[in-house]
Amino acid sequence: MKEKGLFRPGHRSPRRTASPTPQGESAGPRRGRRRGPFSLLSLRSAAGQVFALQVVIVVLLVAASVVAQVLQADRDSRHEAERRSVTAAEAFANAPGTAQALQSEDPTAVLQPRAEAAWKKAGVDFVLVMNTEGIRLTYPDPKEIGKKFVGTIEPALEGRTVVEVAGGPPLPEAEGTAVQAVVPVTGADGSVVGLVSAGIAVENVTDRVEQQLPIILGTGVGALVLSTTGTVLVTRRLGRQTHGLGPEEMTKMYEHHDAVLHAVREGVLITDADGRVLLANDEARRLLDLSADPERRRVTELGLDEETARLLAASESVTDAVHLAGDRLLAVNKRPTAPFGGQAGSVLTLRDSTELVAVTGRAEVARQRLKLLYDAGMRIGTTLDVTRTAEELAQVSVPRFADVVTVELLDPVLRGEEPGEASTEMRRTAVVGLEGDHSLYPVGELIRFAPTNPIAVGMISGRTVLEADLSTSDGWRAQDPERSRQVLDHGIHSLAVVPMRARGMPLGAVNFWRAGPSAPFEEEDKAVAEELAARAAVAIDNARRYTREHTMAVALQRSLLPRRVPEQNALEVAYRYLPARAGVGGDWFDVIPLSGGRVALVVGDVVGHGLRAAATMGRLRTAVHNFSTLDLPPDELLSHLDELVAHIDAHEATDDQPDGDGITGTTCLYAVYDPVSGRVAAATAGHLGPAVVHPDGTVTFPPMPVSPPLGLNAGLPFESAELTLPEGSRLVLYTDGLVEDRDRHRDLDAGLEALREALAGPGRTAEDTCAAVIEAVLPARPSDDIALLVARTRRLDPANVAQWDVPRDPAAVARVRAACARRLAEWGLGDVGFATELILSELITNAIRYGAGPIGVRLLHDRALICEVSDASSTSPHLRRAKATDEGGRGLFLVSRYAERWGTRYTPAGKVIWTEQSLSEPAGPGGLTEDALLDRWSDETL
Repeated sequence: MKEKGLFRPGHRSPRRTASPTPQGESAGPRRGRRRGPFSLLSLRSAAGQVFALQVVIVVLLVAASVVAQVLQADRDSRHEAERRSVTAAEAFANAPGTAQALQSEDPTAVLQPRAEAAWKKAGVDFVLVMNTEGIRLTYPDPKEIGKKFVGTIEPALEGRTVVEVAGGPPLPEAEGTAVQAVVPVTGADGSVVGLVSAGIAVENVTDRVEQQLPIILGTGVGALVLSTTGTVLVTRRLGRQTHGLGPEEMTKMYEHHDAVLHAVREGVLITDADGRVLLANDEARRLLDLSADPERRRVTELGLDEETARLLAASESVTDAVHLAGDRLLAVNKRPTAPFGGQAGSVLTLRDSTELVAVTGRAEVARQRLKLLYDAGMRIGTTLDVTRTAEELAQVSVPRFADVVTVELLDPVLRGEEPGEASTEMRRTAVVGLEGDHSLYPVGELIRFAPTNPIAVGMISGRTVLEADLSTSDGWRAQDPERSRQVLDHGIHSLAVVPMRARGMPLGAVNFWRAGPSAPFEEEDKAVAEELAARAAVAIDNARRYTREHTMAVALQRSLLPRRVPEQNALEVAYRYLPARAGVGGDWFDVIPLSGGRVALVVGDVVGHGLRAAATMGRLRTAVHNFSTLDLPPDELLSHLDELVAHIDAHEATDDQPDGDGITGTTCLYAVYDPVSGRVAAATAGHLGPAVVHPDGTVTFPPMPVSPPLGLNAGLPFESAELTLPEGSRLVLYTDGLVEDRDRHRDLDAGLEALREALAGPGRTAEDTCAAVIEAVLPARPSDDIALLVARTRRLDPANVAQWDVPRDPAAVARVRAACARRLAEWGLGDVGFATELILSELITNAIRYGAGPIGVRLLHDRALICEVSDASSTSPHLRRAKATDEGGRGLFLVSRYAERWGTRYTPAGKVIWTEQSLSEPAGPGGLTEDALLDRWSDETL
């Protein structure tokens, strides 16, 4: 028997479970960090909070279950006690002899042993018998027999069974209240003769519950552990799925997701691998006209057209595909979801681009027009040619802005002149867009436009004129009705006329024509047309001004260059001069006859281009002519020319341009050919040396002494080189523009090799050689002037050369004069014999009197009769007018009267006084006869 008061049904000791957070670990998980298995259980994350909530719920459920189990066990124990009590009471009440014992004289004696055996056998704490008045006849404690029964007996007296909990006297096994049942004992007549009560003490019922409590608690703890483990696993999965986000973060994410998904103007459709719709936002439903609940349905079941359904169900990716869905033009993008962590499927974005297409079309038109203007800026004005610039304007506008473009310019503009006032008479300069025969005025025709013609109206008013429909333009049709009809029949239907002006001056007009399916010109086209015309006008005006300057420079250059090669017998000469396309330069060439039948060949290259270079070239060419009259050797002539160039640069430099636009750096090659000896003396000042084509066709470039260009004041002397050429050799002089082209990256060595190949070959004339060189070597668009001079050498026949040595004896004059007369007679020049004898007498006498030996005389029969008297003296005679009383001083006067030219040439050994007599004019000067001339001198003088 348990100690009283120690057992309290339904009460269990409280248990405390502590789960402290490890020190130093953040309570809330952070996204992007690698988390341990317990970090997901932080109460700052949604998973941790769900875990805590589930643990609390599980604990409560387990506790409730335990309480329920305890209560259920208690109730079951009470029910079992009631059942046993009723069973024991009924069994004893209905037992044979119970009713008879109650009617006996000493029922206690009979029933007490039976009752003790019955309650012990039935598993109850007591079985007692009472009479109808409730007096105990039996009881486990005999002391309580005869006392009043504690409980309710009235229903039992009426024949019903009563079950209740009531307190009574102490029992052997327990004390306190008990669960007891009271049943009637009926006699043979059915009347109640007594009552039987059986029961179990409540304390013993509780003991049974306590016996079951460990099982109940064990089961509860197991359920708690199992539930907690399952909760942990579920929570970890939830943590991975939520990425450790907290409730606030998840709420914000959901709100953002919901806002983005349903508020954006872009449809979002997510499908699985089987083509079922997993998600469709409001915009996707609107764009595709979907029902309100398309989820979990296949895209083929949504009522879409076949092409749209195929596009949505396809597995391949799509990027910015334009798709027509109903009356909407959708831009579709499709990507798989699996690579980004989701299940296999696709996500589609749909954007309504119907309005965007219209806006994009307008933007594309604007972009194309900007591109057109950009290209116009790049392509118009690439050359400084008026006609070419007009053609470029037309070409860049067709077909991107117009189907046909015509350009008319004023005649003065084409000539490079100032255009003056606006005029309706213009020359068609360019037509682009029509091929073959057409009805528009052809290029080159001078057109006088009628005052009502839109072209004339635009030209006079200076404003753009649009004719959207030419068939209704009476002013345009009035110009030429028949031609206008043909133009309309050709399909041309719209016209935009834009006058071109630059610096306030009219230049002409550009006409844009549209034909066929092209839209007519509108007001918004005016800006583009005017911009094209404005850019072209600037380029045309620049080309016009350049044309004027170029024309002036070419005219100046042509006037300064040789117009023809002087007549001489020493060389067969041919030449080519080609000015650069970029502008006139300063290259020049010259052929200068010298004394003794010799010829000087010159080529030069002035620095720069334009008028200044041309003018400088003329100055230098004149200087070379002047220096050549002095019969200077090539090296001395270049020395004088070098001093002249330095002097010009020094005196023409300004404060603003101390070093600008000078002519220092000019190059020159000067060569002298002697047909008697075949010798060539040449010197160069920074210029390329000559090429020599030998009679057998081989080509050589003779080495030349290196000398700096003119004007550098290098302080270095110029040097000459001499070589002897066989008759029929070709001496080729040229400027660097022929063999070098820096713009096209042709270096000098390659150019010289090309020149060698072009020159090679025997039997060519000088003219043929020039043609062959220009054809083979000339660049397509030379960037520099080109001067080419080819001289084919000839030798003077030795039979036309006579020379004598003269002793220093006045008596030798007569012998030499007589010998000369005989040679002249042999040459058939007897008609000039008298004048020649006078000239030789004077020159030989002067050499004997004033010169130094040895003295020599040479006669050359060439185009003229050349007389030369040489001596070793460097003094030169001077012509003067003698007075009437002077006995001498008339000899050189006589020489100058009878000779066409005369002069002095210095040599390393002395000097040569030479004269030239024309063989095609009378011998006497001014019709003076020989007798009249002799009368002016006495015999002693002669």
